[in-house]
Amino acid sequence: MKKKLIAILLAATCALTAGLTGCSGNTATSGTDESKTSDAQSTGDSSKESTGDSTAKSDVVAGFVYIGKINDGGYTQAHDAGRLAVEAMGVKTYYVEDVPETVADTKEAIQTLIDEGCNLIYTNSFGFMEGTDQMAKEHPDVKFAHCSGYMREDNMSTYFGKVYQARYLAGIVAGMKTQKNYIGYVAAKGIPEVIRGINAFTLGVQSVNPDAKVEVVFTDTWYDPTVEKQAALELLNKGVDIIAQHQDTTAPQVAAEEKGAYCIGYNFPTSDAAPKAYLTAACFDWKTFYTDDVKKAMDGTWTSRAYWEGLAANMTYLDKLTDLCAEGTQEKVDAAQKAIIDGTLEPFTGPLYDQDGNKKVEDGVKMTDDEIWNMNWFVKGVTGTIPA
Repeated sequence: MKKKLIAILLAATCALTAGLTGCSGNTATSGTDESKTSDAQSTGDSSKESTGDSTAKSDVVAGFVYIGKINDGGYTQAHDAGRLAVEAMGVKTYYVEDVPETVADTKEAIQTLIDEGCNLIYTNSFGFMEGTDQMAKEHPDVKFAHCSGYMREDNMSTYFGKVYQARYLAGIVAGMKTQKNYIGYVAAKGIPEVIRGINAFTLGVQSVNPDAKVEVVFTDTWYDPTVEKQAALELLNKGVDIIAQHQDTTAPQVAAEEKGAYCIGYNFPTSDAAPKAYLTAACFDWKTFYTDDVKKAMDGTWTSRAYWEGLAANMTYLDKLTDLCAEGTQEKVDAAQKAIIDGTLEPFTGPLYDQDGNKKVEDGVKMTDDEIWNMNWFVKGVTGTIPA
């Protein structure tokens, strides 16, 4: 498993200095010591470490297990922005990147962090759930939080953002822009997290353009630029004029630009990746959760919880619209966002029908958080099959 462990201590007077290139088998250090990498990539990747005051402001040492790389331009980079916000609080942090979603790899990465002294550990992908849960049971004195899952223990929380709300807004953008009424969506896995996002996006599209359809292609991977781009090209070759995504890289956006189409990003503002195609993105602001959770650990009020917040808490947001968006889009988005925040609009309000025309939600009925969280069916207007 290729992964990299970096220890960083940030204090008010810190100054970043370049670290040394590491090779597999080294141990990590922190504070004013030399920066090294543990089980690092042997290709010469370099690490950086802050120097200066080596006294942390807290006994909390936070560790992060990442599915991707911190410079992926998407999901993991968005999480790492949250880690950097934790550093800015004066808390020492470690991370392990590029970790496969197996129980064994998850546990190994977590153990590496525990060996470095981490007592608050975050794992950022659904497939890390079982490994995180097992380690939480084995290490009751360590606090854990798992992103996007459902397993909890007395010392293990779950956390995620209601990004489906931002996806609904992104759907409005796409519905206003499409000329063909045919939009493509590159999706990773057939799990509720992905399904509810596709559905919310489609409902946003339909709110301004009832004739538009959304076709979905699944890649069965969160992070694989080549596979993601191929899936986007498959849709583009079918004639879609906008590509949306639930993937961790910008590859689908690049494909859209190459084909003269438009794109909706995900996770992180990425207009630089495809400036001639980018309309907006449904984004997370992970520092909202991470800084709050670390503060609770620091002041002794941390308890296991199921954290799921959205636009109202600034946990999720829609990136600013580019000049490529259709005229009148900003006004539509602003009105819908205000309604979602003040509670007068819930995207998943009946009547809602599935792909086969069966009524799933009665007129005027709002789906509960639990129903939305566990959604396993596509709304009418989506073309595609949920993988088994």
